[in-house]
Amino acid sequence: MKRLILSALLLLSGVMAHADEFYGPVELAGVPRPQVINMEPVVVEPGPRGVMLPPPVYLHVPPGYERHWNFRCREFHACGRPVYFVREEWFRRVYAPYRYGHPDGDWRRGREWRENHWRGGDDGRD
Repeated sequence: MKRLILSALLLLSGVMAHADEFYGPVELAGVPRPQVINMEPVVVEPGPRGVMLPPPVYLHVPPGYERHWNFRCREFHACGRPVYFVREEWFRRVYAPYRYGHPDGDWRRGREWRENHWRGGDDGRD
């Protein structure tokens, strides 16, 4: 039951989880400027003429999604929005350690470390 609820929440939030990967919007507050795949934002299903587009969103997507964005934009609730795709290397080396950080830079262990550290558990450091 918990998995079903968690899956529904992830789907509604526009974030996808694939085997230790986190895909979805990238929050830029306090993070160095992202390296992007595309120099101009990609827009699928632009609005009517004369109507301003919403501000661009930066997304981390699975490899290859940016090439077929017109088929994938609905999964991220981003059709009709200008989208910049962040580079995988930037996401792993800069954003993930900052956002999901672990002291040794292994972002996959960040959540586990934070939970133990915030609960007063052993964080593995002397």
